[in-house]
Amino acid sequence: MAIVGVENSNTWMGAGELLSSEHASVVSINLFVVLLCTCIIIGHLLEENRWLNESITALLIGICTGVVILLLSRGKSSRILVFSEELFFIYLLPPIIFNAGFQVKKKRFFRNFSTITLFGAIGTLISTGVISAGIYVLNLQLNVKYISHHKLVAIGAIFSATDSVCTLQVLNQDETPLLYSLVFGEGVVNDATSVVLFNAIQSLDFSHISSIASLEFAGSFLYLLISSTILGVLVGLLSAYTIKTLYFGRHSTDREVAIMILMAYLSYMLAELFSLSAILTVFFCGIVMSHYTWHNVTQSSRVTTKHAFATLSFVAEIFIFLYVGMDALDIEKWKFVSHSPGTSISTSSILLGLVMVGRAAFVFPLSFLSNLTKNFSSDKLTIKQQVTIWWAGLMRGAVSMALAYNHFTRSGYTQLRPNAIMITSTITVVLFSTVVFGMLTKPLIKFLLPPTKQMLASDSMVCSEPSSPKSLAIPLLLDGGNSDDEESSNSLPRPTSLRMFLRTPSYSIHYHWRRFDDGFMRPVFGGRGFVPFVPGSPVESDDLQQQWLN
Repeated sequence: MAIVGVENSNTWMGAGELLSSEHASVVSINLFVVLLCTCIIIGHLLEENRWLNESITALLIGICTGVVILLLSRGKSSRILVFSEELFFIYLLPPIIFNAGFQVKKKRFFRNFSTITLFGAIGTLISTGVISAGIYVLNLQLNVKYISHHKLVAIGAIFSATDSVCTLQVLNQDETPLLYSLVFGEGVVNDATSVVLFNAIQSLDFSHISSIASLEFAGSFLYLLISSTILGVLVGLLSAYTIKTLYFGRHSTDREVAIMILMAYLSYMLAELFSLSAILTVFFCGIVMSHYTWHNVTQSSRVTTKHAFATLSFVAEIFIFLYVGMDALDIEKWKFVSHSPGTSISTSSILLGLVMVGRAAFVFPLSFLSNLTKNFSSDKLTIKQQVTIWWAGLMRGAVSMALAYNHFTRSGYTQLRPNAIMITSTITVVLFSTVVFGMLTKPLIKFLLPPTKQMLASDSMVCSEPSSPKSLAIPLLLDGGNSDDEESSNSLPRPTSLRMFLRTPSYSIHYHWRRFDDGFMRPVFGGRGFVPFVPGSPVESDDLQQQWLN
């Protein structure tokens, strides 16, 4: 009987602990949802503020909440949830990157695609090299022995990852379309390159570096970037063909909306399954789905999907910054550096300086090279624009933190003092760059690039009017799914193909792409003008008029 009593007692104790744990989880989730609502409300009230945006607001609220929890728990804990690399990469990042591709102005993005690729890929490699070399030199001067070659390059990749999420908050796509296109486009390619580079160096043997090994590394790096892009395009085309062929809208708009959301997420998970760059995959999947799939659904589904993707992205952005702010005060990390705060501060300062030098090392030289390829002065980057691009890309965010946690901790915790110093230094750099650089970005843009009537008129002409063959402002793809006036474009006189390509290569590429797109891609995969009409389908009246006109 005694044994039975003990067993029953243990059972009740286990059940009590389980109920207590479940209750604590429910309380944490409730508190986090309340904080999300608070961030949204305060962000709305500060909409016109030139210094603060919702990302900085969420970060500050997260820090303040962490301080309150730290005081209430008497210094034992400062966070509700533990920062998880899996939570960030699998659940929070996909809707943000997909919506960026889905909403991006494709005219400007592809018009500046060569510069974006130059900054995002080559620039990231240069920045990684500069940061790693800087740490190596300081390592020799300080006679520190614990940093291996793997750690040096990993640190370079970690701090070369810009915060494309914060870029969405501090730059406006309508006010500064060129800068937004360059900085955000570079940020997406940069994040993908940083993650690919970070993962690639984990298996690289630095003790046996040779020319063959370097070529193999470069080949695998290019393979990951290209194959990731192709996978995103293929999944986007598959979604377009599926919805166009089956036309779910004739029975239920819910099914086509669900298919779009699920296939968007499928592209990201397939890239993870095949060990590719999921960031690039889901970004280009968003571009393709906005160009084809979005036009194959009913009008009500178009409105629903556009707002659904934007809402998911918005909530994920706020969640990330709130998450980072609360986790920044985790007492477990800071107690390892409490005995030598000067080391942590100096390390953070050095890393922040290297971030600024590393970005300057590629922005200005690569901008010079990019300007050499431009025929018109209006397409060249001025020194003020280069300074703005350099400054706007200095912010570091959740990608850097996730990579740092991956390399320097296990399940979010570390017992090694050098690793704890790197984690706390990463947190310091992220907080400082997001708050300080983020707050100063808008005033800097208004100071260096004040809006003028001529600039606004020029931007409106580029976005709304078909360009002439003599201008490099011709886009590669359509802007937000809106087609240009093809009849007026076709009525313009065209020179010979060779002369046209040499004088205005972007127009030649765009012209041949449009012919291929209209002649093959749209009839097969759908899009504006090729959506089939099914009697009795829930298509709105303007959809019917548009199809009859086309």
